[in-house]
Amino acid sequence: MEQSTIGKFVGKNRINLLRLSFVIAVPLLLFSKSVWDTGSWLSETVDMIGLFLIITAVLGRFWAIIYIGGRKSSLVFQDGPYSIARHPLYLFSTIGTVGFGLMMGSIVLTILLAGITFLILNATAEKEEHFLRETFGGDYDEYAARVPRIIPNFSLFKTEKTSTFSIAELRGNMFDALVFLGFIPLSEVLEAVKRLEILPTFPIF
Repeated sequence: MEQSTIGKFVGKNRINLLRLSFVIAVPLLLFSKSVWDTGSWLSETVDMIGLFLIITAVLGRFWAIIYIGGRKSSLVFQDGPYSIARHPLYLFSTIGTVGFGLMMGSIVLTILLAGITFLILNATAEKEEHFLRETFGGDYDEYAARVPRIIPNFSLFKTEKTSTFSIAELRGNMFDALVFLGFIPLSEVLEAVKRLEILPTFPIF
């Protein structure tokens, strides 16, 4: 199986697994309510932190795409966001999920959604790295030994003064970034439905 075919297969299943995890979480999203009083300083602070993390996720994904520029299959790229984590796209995806959970006002939902997302993306990264090691051999082994997979080590950061990027790659990944922006109105809609009290809800931390 060619590298591109493998990449598409892994990517497709990754997205499907993530979608499935959110479908499973729907009952919690619809029928739970935060134990924190809406409008309190604590609730507003948590909501703002969640919003900040979602925006960070969107900008971070664009940052990673600009740097990698479609070169992941041609060399062991180790600059910019790829100098602090081998899979920065997965890092920022997890951050975005944390932000969504916080905007829903629930520590339990945050841990559940972020935990499932991280486990799926970490397993995906492990599969991808199997083929990257076969392709690049010792170069990738050295990179993997020095740079963490998803959880970043900011002390390793390095970058060149200039970098080129692929407009096609940026355009192709724009939808993924917009999905995270969609978390913002989604959380507001869910909260509005709960305030109408048309569905039974249970308190959740």
